[in-house]
Amino acid sequence: MSAYTPDESKATTRVIAAPQPTRILIANAKGGSGKTTIATNLSSLFANRNETAVLIDYDPQGSASQWLQSRQSERKSIHGVAAYRKSTAQVTRSFHLRNIPADTSKVIIDTPSGLNGSLLNELVRECDIVLIPVTPSPIDIRATTFFIKDLLLCPAYRTTPKRVAVVANRVRKNTLVYSKLELFLNSLNIPFIATFRDTQYYVRASEYGLGLHDLDNARQNDLSDWQKLIDWIDQD
Repeated sequence: MSAYTPDESKATTRVIAAPQPTRILIANAKGGSGKTTIATNLSSLFANRNETAVLIDYDPQGSASQWLQSRQSERKSIHGVAAYRKSTAQVTRSFHLRNIPADTSKVIIDTPSGLNGSLLNELVRECDIVLIPVTPSPIDIRATTFFIKDLLLCPAYRTTPKRVAVVANRVRKNTLVYSKLELFLNSLNIPFIATFRDTQYYVRASEYGLGLHDLDNARQNDLSDWQKLIDWIDQD
C-alpha cells in the first residue's frame, strides 16, 4: 500500500480575522456639553486598562488633538487622528475610522457642535455606540431633545440602530437645576448611565493631557461614576 502524500496544491491557509474595535461616538449638537471632556477621559481610561485606544477628533477647534499633544510620553499611549484637518487627498470620513492600528480595541470619536445632516449620518453609520453628554440647563435640555430626535431619525440609525446612552455632565447635585435634568433624562427611552460632577480635577488634568484615571488623587466617587459608564460600554 502506497503512503498517502498530501496534495500541496490544494492546501489552504486559515485566516482568523482580528476582533473589531468598539467605536464610540461622543455627540450632541449643543456646544459646551463637555463632549471633549468625555472623549479624552474615556481615552485615558481605556489606555490605563492597557487597551489600544484611538481618539479621532472631528471638532474644528481641535481641543482633543491639543490634549493629546500635551500628553507626556511616559503616560499610557493614545493614538490620535486629527480628522478635522483638510487634506488635498480625497480622504473620506470612513477612512479615518478604518485606517487605525491593527490591535485597536476602542475608538473614541469627538465631534463638533452643530452636528447634524450628512456628517451626523455618516458618523452614526460608522459607530457602534452613541454617548450623549448633557449639562444641567434649560437651554441644554431643549437642545438635547432636538438632537436625540435628529439622531433617531437619521437614515443610518434607522437602518442599523446603535446602542445609545445619555450621561449628565458638569453637574452639582442637590440643586434644583440638576433635579430638572434628572427628571428629563429619566423620561427618555434611552439609558441614563452616569453623572459626572463639576470639578476642577478635569480642568487641571486637561492642561497636561491627562484624564481623571491618570491622577493619583482622584476621588473614588468620581472614579465610581466612570465605572458605571464603562460597565455599560463593556456589555455585549
